[in-house]
Amino acid sequence: MVDFHSPWQDIPLFNKTYELYKTFYEYLLLFPRKNRYTIGQKCETILLETLEAIILASNLSKQEKLPVLKKASMKLDVVRVFFKLAKDIKVLENKKYQVLESQTTEIGKMLGGWIKASQI
Repeated sequence: MVDFHSPWQDIPLFNKTYELYKTFYEYLLLFPRKNRYTIGQKCETILLETLEAIILASNLSKQEKLPVLKKASMKLDVVRVFFKLAKDIKVLENKKYQVLESQTTEIGKMLGGWIKASQI
């Protein structure tokens, strides 16, 4: 079997976001059906768009990268709010929320560092 290894797979930020998506996906399967197709689907879409932005940014020049990274950062902020909302409406258990929040905080710090480095 051929291994299609791409440079973006070596980016820690990509790997952390990939793991966040996998964690969320496991939790999404436990959402009540009604919520799975509303807030759950919205979170899933945003996480996939964030992954896409990270891949795109990894292939752009320093100047082109900044707007893409800022967009990814905004998406991460939005999904954070949706995670909290899911917890508050009792769709997501507290422990699961804490796991997602911890992962998003770490990703946010990494993304902020990349944005800062791209501004120089």
